[in-house]
Amino acid sequence: MKKIQIDTDYIKLDSFLKLAGVVMSGGEAKEMILDGMVEVNNEVEKQRGRKLYPGDTIVFDHTAAFILERE
Repeated sequence: MKKIQIDTDYIKLDSFLKLAGVVMSGGEAKEMILDGMVEVNNEVEKQRGRKLYPGDTIVFDHTAAFILERE
């Protein structure tokens, strides 16, 4: 599981996907999220504005797994 660090209290899901290098644009992030390709804490998430906090786990397309940490 890859660790991704942020220097804020939270990050929105679509911004996280760009930060992690999973997608290149916000539009691509929106499409992947709405297609049900993203899980947050073992549940499919379809809200691109979902706030992610340190300790949350994010899985993209059942292959790429990340854990969010605070810098």
